[in-house]
Amino acid sequence: MERVRSILLALVYCLSVFVIFPNSVYAMHIAEGFLPMNWAAFWWIVMLPFLIVGLRSIKKTVKDNVNLKMLLAMAGAFAFVLSALKIPSVTGSSSHPTGVGLGAILFGPTAMSVLGVIVLIFQAVLLAHGGITTLGANTFSMAIVGPFVSYGIYMGLQKLGASRGVCVFFAAALGDLMTYITTAFQLALAFPSAQGGVMASAVKFMGIFAVTQIPLAISEGLLTVLVFNLLTTYSSKELKQLAVFGNKKDVELEVK
Repeated sequence: MERVRSILLALVYCLSVFVIFPNSVYAMHIAEGFLPMNWAAFWWIVMLPFLIVGLRSIKKTVKDNVNLKMLLAMAGAFAFVLSALKIPSVTGSSSHPTGVGLGAILFGPTAMSVLGVIVLIFQAVLLAHGGITTLGANTFSMAIVGPFVSYGIYMGLQKLGASRGVCVFFAAALGDLMTYITTAFQLALAFPSAQGGVMASAVKFMGIFAVTQIPLAISEGLLTVLVFNLLTTYSSKELKQLAVFGNKKDVELEVK
């Protein structure tokens, strides 16, 4: 466990350089004050039940397995660093990875909603990346929809007999893409097109980020597989406690 901690901390440190010294671009998280107050309040209300369930889930997990606290912190750090990386996109905007797939696979989607909201609060306060009024909307897209999709894809492919590497890759990549699709619809609902309404506006918003987000989703999938492979090699005991490998008796310690 000590070795994997060192490796992951080195990874987080290297990626943090890009967070601390970013290029001057606009953040993809919906910015402070951008949403009308009625929509900002709506997403806050939608987000809160998931947060409550997530807190209970984390409390139970940590209570039953105290030694999992470090792994939980790593999942949060991984999401913080990746989602803070801002890659220039078209029209002066930007895209970024989400990093929520790993935490969803390890601790479940509801636990990731708590880690996600903490990540988003720190980014809003320290990096001006997102905002407090838009925290509900950003949490719903990145820390609720994304993790639920990632978890569902991982479990579904596992039941179909796909290799663990394939399960992790598609879980992380599709969770990333669904975050952006959700954000596009959130913006479309708040700012429907005069011609075509919500759907036309959603297509427009999705098109803005598709150029950079699809390659980013693929890259995030590959990186998540790499990190997960390290965890299965050096932290297999912890992953078994989390039932990440399912109910199979012959647990393999490498991602194929």
